[in-house]
Amino acid sequence: MSAPGGRRVLVIGLGVNQGGAGVARYLVEQGAEVRVTDMLPAERLRESLDTLADLPISYTLGGHDGADLDWAELVVRNPAVPRESAFLAAARRRGIPVEMEMTLFFRACPAPIVGVTGTKGKTTTATVAATLLRERWPDARLAGNMGRSAVLELSSLDAVTPVVIELSSFQLEGLDEQGLAPQIAVITNIAEDHLDRYASLDDYARTKAAIARHQRPDDWLIYNRDDPMLARLLADAPGHAATFGVADPGEDFALWIDAERFAARWGGELVDLGPVATLQLPGEHARLNALAAAGAALAAGLPAEKIRAGLQRVTPIADRLETVAVVDGVEFVNDTTATVPVAAIAALRAYPGRQLVVISGGSEKHVDLGALAAELAGRAAAVVLLDGAATPQLQRLLAEAGHGRVIGPLTSMAAAVQAAAAEAVEGGVVLLSPGCASFGMFRNEFDRGRQFREAVAALGCVERMGG
Repeated sequence: MSAPGGRRVLVIGLGVNQGGAGVARYLVEQGAEVRVTDMLPAERLRESLDTLADLPISYTLGGHDGADLDWAELVVRNPAVPRESAFLAAARRRGIPVEMEMTLFFRACPAPIVGVTGTKGKTTTATVAATLLRERWPDARLAGNMGRSAVLELSSLDAVTPVVIELSSFQLEGLDEQGLAPQIAVITNIAEDHLDRYASLDDYARTKAAIARHQRPDDWLIYNRDDPMLARLLADAPGHAATFGVADPGEDFALWIDAERFAARWGGELVDLGPVATLQLPGEHARLNALAAAGAALAAGLPAEKIRAGLQRVTPIADRLETVAVVDGVEFVNDTTATVPVAAIAALRAYPGRQLVVISGGSEKHVDLGALAAELAGRAAAVVLLDGAATPQLQRLLAEAGHGRVIGPLTSMAAAVQAAAAEAVEGGVVLLSPGCASFGMFRNEFDRGRQFREAVAALGCVERMGG
């Protein structure tokens, strides 16, 4: 595809998370004539519109208009726009090229790209990878599916310093369609998610595996060998493969945890990556995310001593098992980005031996909540439910599992935090780890986390820990 400069570009989907606004700004800066269309009305998009108020962009809001396709020479779709959208189908029938922010970024990026995907652990793995890479390249960038528009970073990138990009399945749809891939690809795991957008788990998993499908033979793929679905999906991946997991598999390129130390074998040589105890992130899943990031760093050529130093510098990440306060001896933990059961289950297992009061439930992704209900029944002293389309199913499953202390559904985060605090004991944990999507009560999962912080602060903090 030729550069967007000088072309009439229609952005489909402005959205509220700044990704659409970022790509619209980039297109204007590249010299394109830009029009934006979104199904939402202007009042729902006010924050995004305000960030673009200084630019010569025209808008069609509250619905789509076929006349915009008559006008457009190029379409850029927001990841929130389903690939089956009738409006996108109409654009393709007219022969209009369809791009996404990530396809524009990958085409224009001069830097080596480390791409990270997976059902859970993407942000943690990407953040840790960037932290490690900065031990050698202090200006290594972190962007992608985390509220930072990747294309707006392009002007500050060079051909040497790596950039770490978190990639959702929706973004990978576009990369797959255009045959694009990162030089280093990382896949943390696969579990049920977004079954409201995909026909099946296999459909979703194949989309995730697209991160490695178009790599070159000299590229690198780092993946979780303990995930049987990944081993099957990636069997024919063209790049060099290295795996990570709990135990040593005896492979020439692998990472594992050995006697409380991070360890690797790289090209057949043993590599000591330092003590697990230095990692300031709770839970076994966080240690596996760190291993995945270390694999990406090794693939980028980082020596072991810099990886050891970088792992010691990793700090807790907002919205992911983030301790926001201790109130009357109770630790309040924000894990709002646990939007699927497998992520919430990992969070529940991160606090062995402590009383847990869990805030759970929310909107629907059409995934099975049975395993989450069983874990809650076995580990949580009380469960406080947030209102949402998925909550009745979770409530029913908890009752079937014999959980005797379920509160709600409640219709505000303030009420949920107050109810959870009333159930907690000194030394215990109030854990926001919903296992469900956030829409309905909240704008998105980050708004949910923000409201949790505010509700905890309203309780009166004895000891602030961050947030």
